[in-house]
Amino acid sequence: MTRVVWDEIIRDSLEKKPNETCGLLSGRNGSAQTVWRMENTLKSPVAFAMDPKQIQQVFHKIVLRGEQLVGIYHSHPTAPPIPSPEDIAFCHYPEAAYLIVSLASSQPVLGCFRIEGSFAREYPFIVRN
Repeated sequence: MTRVVWDEIIRDSLEKKPNETCGLLSGRNGSAQTVWRMENTLKSPVAFAMDPKQIQQVFHKIVLRGEQLVGIYHSHPTAPPIPSPEDIAFCHYPEAAYLIVSLASSQPVLGCFRIEGSFAREYPFIVRN
């Protein structure tokens, strides 16, 4: 991902605290280039959900940009950056990287995972300028 994408994910997470934030990432060749902030319809500090209509609108815009979905992000305001059982259970896009921003310490920490079935494994990521 680019530094701009990293900064936007962190900014979105901090702005929505104490609730979880969520969003989509699109790009080319597996690299996140565009951040799509989404509404957390649950407005909760421990869970998130996205509006299916908003998701479809963003997917349409992603196609128009010639990009594809490469990631889904959300924050954990008080928990570590690892997928919860609910995060794993509600994974609908196993081809996408799942990024979780933990705001539990003084500096945000980002975890990146692939979720396949009931298993989440760490997935490497690079932040480049």
